[in-house]
Order: sequence, then C-alpha cells, then structure tokens
Amino acid sequence: MKARTVKRHLREGIKNIFRNGWMTIASVGAVTVTLLLVAAFLAVILNLSHMADKVENDVELKVLIDLTADANQIQELGQKIEKMDKVDTVVFSSKEDELENLIKSMGEEGKSWKLFKQDNPLNPAYKVKAKNPQDTAAVANEIKAMPGVHQVNYGKEVVKRLFGFIKYARIVGIVLIAGLVFTAIFLISNTIKLTIMARSREIGIMKLVGATNGFIRWPFFIEGLLLGVLGSIVPIAVLMTGYHYLIRYVIQKVTLPFFELLPFNPFAWQLSLLVLAIGAIIGIWGSVMSVRKFLKV
Repeated sequence: MKARTVKRHLREGIKNIFRNGWMTIASVGAVTVTLLLVAAFLAVILNLSHMADKVENDVELKVLIDLTADANQIQELGQKIEKMDKVDTVVFSSKEDELENLIKSMGEEGKSWKLFKQDNPLNPAYKVKAKNPQDTAAVANEIKAMPGVHQVNYGKEVVKRLFGFIKYARIVGIVLIAGLVFTAIFLISNTIKLTIMARSREIGIMKLVGATNGFIRWPFFIEGLLLGVLGSIVPIAVLMTGYHYLIRYVIQKVTLPFFELLPFNPFAWQLSLLVLAIGAIIGIWGSVMSVRKFLKV
C-alpha cells in the first residue's frame, strides 16, 4: 500500500470519528467503562492465580513423629521419606525447634510456653514437600502408614476450599469479561454502521469510479481501531494509579500469609498493554462486523 493511500485512509478514519459526534462519544464511553471493568477483573483474576500458585507451592506436610520413637527410628523414618519418588525435600525439626517456632508464632502469648522448655510436650517432626503439589495428599497417605508416625498435617480442608474459591472466581471473571467485550463490540459496530449509512451515496459513487472494496473499508477499520484505543486511555490511567496506591498503602495493612500481590513492575505495565490491545481488537472487530453486514458495495 502506498504512503499516500495510507495517509488518505488515516485522514478519513479520523474524519469519521468527528462526523459521528455524540455516537462516537457514546462508543468511546462504552469502551472506557467496559475496559475499566475488564482491567479490574483481569487484575483480580491474575492476582488470585498468583496467590493460588504461592499457596500451592508453599504447601508442605508436617509429619509429627511418635514421642516413643528413639533417635535411630527417627533417622530411619527420615530416610524412608527421602526415598519416596514423589518427595522433593525433607527437613527435620526437633522438639526444641518446634517449641521455639511455636513461641515465635504466638507473639506475646507465646512467652507462657517458655515454661515447657524443661518438659517439652511437642513432637519432633519432618517437614516434607512433594515434587508436584498435586501429589501432596498421596504422599501424606503413604507416610501415615509408616511406623513411628504420630500424625500428618497439611491443612487439607483449607487448601481445598481456597482452590475451589479461586476456580469459581476465574470462571465467573472470564464469563463477565467476555460479556463486556461483546457489548463494546456491538456498540462500536453500530457507530460504524451509522457512518456507512450516512455516506452510502458517497460510497456508491466511489464504487462506480472504480474504488475497490478494500479501499473503501480501510477508513472504517481505522475508525474502529481509534475508537478502541481512545476508550483504553482512561482505564489504563486508572489501572496504573489505582494499582500503585494499592501496592503502596493497602498491602501494608494486610498481614495474611498467602496475600501477596503481583509487583507493580512489570505487572501493571503488562496489564496496561493488554488492555490497550483488547481495546484495539474490540474496535477492529466491531468494524469488521459492521462492514461485512452493512457495507453493500
């Protein structure tokens, strides 16, 4: 395509935006609202996935050893666990280590446990991680049957509920995003339909003097692209500003162990580019739909 032709298509596409007036404003507004919601849902879904991955990777088995087991039995148990195909790491924690960890985890209330240092009631333990977090339950069941094991803990119900919640949140988010995107496509398609109808006589004359379908269609594609890009400016600004303050202020007040948001850089920049791309695709696809359906040349 020649440079002169490209300039002409760009000029006509920009003119089309101003010709439609309030309909253009309505379309850009619809895309803006849509992309604001899409960006918000994407940020939530991606951060939930990040938290799920973190929880999944941090899941470990705590194998409590029977208090009657002697040093040799404890060592043999550790060796058996290490030899398991599905096991990644095995770390021993003595009774003393378990008591110290308990005291630290309870803060001020943990000081009362210092009285038990001479007569420690806690079990020594092995902390075990599976190579694949999905194999945690299978590894736990196998270890339970080994001699010298008092109990195996890994927060089965909590992890199961968390993963279930995240799974449904992803599904709902994807459905809502798809619905919003199709709504924006429909609005942009209607805007370009009005442009085509308003210029039907001009388009007919262009066709009579030999203009190709592609030559006529390009300005409408550019119009759709510009509508989508213009509609993504405000969502990107809100996303960058909002996520910056969320990371800077809100995250400091939340102390949940698994609550860890994706870092601003590169996540916010990557999501902004994705929102811009979605806006452009929405605009182009809206143009394609209306040109195919309503441009009778």
